[in-house]
Amino acid sequence: MSALATAPLRSPRPSPQRAPLEIVTSRPQRRARPRAAHAVVTIVGVFAILLTQLMLSIVLSDGAYRITALESQRIELDRSAQVLTESIEALRSPQHLAANAESLGMVANSSPAYLRLADGRVLGAPVAAGSGSGLLEGTGAAVGNVLLADVVLTGPATAAAPSSAAAPANDAAGVAAASGALASVPSSPGAIPSPVTR
Repeated sequence: MSALATAPLRSPRPSPQRAPLEIVTSRPQRRARPRAAHAVVTIVGVFAILLTQLMLSIVLSDGAYRITALESQRIELDRSAQVLTESIEALRSPQHLAANAESLGMVANSSPAYLRLADGRVLGAPVAAGSGSGLLEGTGAAVGNVLLADVVLTGPATAAAPSSAAAPANDAAGVAAASGALASVPSSPGAIPSPVTR
């Protein structure tokens, strides 16, 4: 037999237990590794930028809507101002003034007389106005104003006009008294003459 057969069998010797291998990083490698705090700060910054951009776009769109609303309000106010200006111009028209004067009892005089302040003389032939002639009918040249069709006059026509027989005598006496008062106006050099009323 061989030597192998005669040799006693040995059990295999147990090998010592080895610890698992661990890779140890150096200090520069640890410093170069990104940390979780940096990632969190970056994500928060991105969300803050997006939120700020969203808020700015909301504020700008709100401002644009407000500007549009104010422009439409300005256009409406311009239109109403134009309508009011046109109505004021219609009320300032000679036709409206004459109709208001007639409704208050005034009459037109077909022969006007003028007062010259330099010497106090009455120029023209002062004649009392007739109570039957209105301002619009007496002039003959007045053109009606369509814009005044719905406008209410200032006051109703007063019936305080004197009777037709006594009116010319009273008016002629008033004109004569007025022309007599004007004839006695003193004229002083360097001053503008004016009639004495009282």
